[in-house]
Amino acid sequence: MYTPTIGIEVHAELKTKSKMFCGCKNAPHVSEPNTNICPVCLAHPGTLPVVNKEAVQHLLVVGNAVDGELAEYTEFDRKNYFYPDIPKAYQLSQYKYPFVNGGVLSGVALTRIHLEEDTARSQHEGDTSVVDFNRAGVPLMELVTEPVIHDAETAGKFTRELQLLLRTLGVSDANMEKGEMRVEANISISKDETLGTKVEVKNLNSFKVMEAAIEYEVKRQEEVLESGGTLVQETRGWDENKSKTFSQRSKEGAEDYRYFPDPDIPKMDISKVPEFNISRIKEITPKLPNEIREFYRDLGLPNDQVELILANAPLEKFFYVVVTDSSFDTSFAKTASNYVTSDLLSLLTDDESLSLTEAHPAEFVTLMTLLASNKINSRVAKDLLKEVIFEGKSPTELVSERGLAQMSSDDDLLPIIDSVLDEHVSVVEEYKAGKEVSLKFLVGQCMKATKGSANPQVLEELLKEQIG
Repeated sequence: MYTPTIGIEVHAELKTKSKMFCGCKNAPHVSEPNTNICPVCLAHPGTLPVVNKEAVQHLLVVGNAVDGELAEYTEFDRKNYFYPDIPKAYQLSQYKYPFVNGGVLSGVALTRIHLEEDTARSQHEGDTSVVDFNRAGVPLMELVTEPVIHDAETAGKFTRELQLLLRTLGVSDANMEKGEMRVEANISISKDETLGTKVEVKNLNSFKVMEAAIEYEVKRQEEVLESGGTLVQETRGWDENKSKTFSQRSKEGAEDYRYFPDPDIPKMDISKVPEFNISRIKEITPKLPNEIREFYRDLGLPNDQVELILANAPLEKFFYVVVTDSSFDTSFAKTASNYVTSDLLSLLTDDESLSLTEAHPAEFVTLMTLLASNKINSRVAKDLLKEVIFEGKSPTELVSERGLAQMSSDDDLLPIIDSVLDEHVSVVEEYKAGKEVSLKFLVGQCMKATKGSANPQVLEELLKEQIG
């Protein structure tokens, strides 16, 4: 019986105004190639790199969030290798002295987190290859786990939680489909506690692909060993069409990259930079996903809604403002969550022009308060949602102007009910004969007559009494 051992490496592009070592705009996904470039990120002779302070701060915030050991001293190294998309023929990275050592996330122990620069992007069509340097020099975080994962499910849970953490901290959008977060899995199998021959699988562009690649690779390695073969340390890719890994090249070791400290970047004494002070990093670190989870669960929200809110950073920021508003009744949090995770998300999905960056949470609080006090019904709340949240219109004024206040009194509703019953005598007879769905129809007709402002529960009870 073989035991798989898996280590994960994750690269994530950091959200900064400029690139890692120059002043070019950090916008690698613009449609026009080679627009955000300069002599520094193109590695022209005589140019010198300058470290991006914002990128360093982002990385230290991540390190603090995972309880890692933040470095007091660090330096950048040259990692030497040649590809067409490496302008300098070496990459500015970190080897011996990373910014963060250790840490833990989702129960998985971490080895290190360090900073480096991203490569350019090669594009191939037929026999022609071109290089877009917009991505060259973008700040890139690399996180390496200890080899302590033993199944694909745990690996998937870990990487999903890491993506959520990066988004919650606001340091990276971490969209895998855009290459903002790239995952590699180092996989070996063994029958005892010693580690087997490690195989690295690259180009895993989704969580499901990563899980499938791990499961396939474990099975492949077992078949090789059981047939008397020998595994080789190598880098393999993932063929999406065939759902299998394939050999790319022998795996390089640290000695192959010929690391040495970069002579153009000064060594860094972290303690002497005020922005990197540990107390300052702790101060600017936002609430972590588990803290937010606990807060929402204490409000009575079900787990599936909590995870849905957490997975959407703009939605979470909006909802957090709502439930911490001084005038919001937290006993109504579950109802508010239903509207946010259902109706509001539907509005955002149906109309991409809508954005929560300019939303109006205070007006949404007022809308929910009107609903909680039975001054409007759920239908009215849904209909007003777009105007209230995205246009900032007062729900109180809208209800008054349009006569949408909920009708609950017998005096208001009985004349309407009598009129509906007179118009639908055959439906009344069907209900009397035992067809329960007929009552729903009659409620609907009454709601239509009141323009959706009647209390449907009261309507149903009054209809039953009037029909007898």
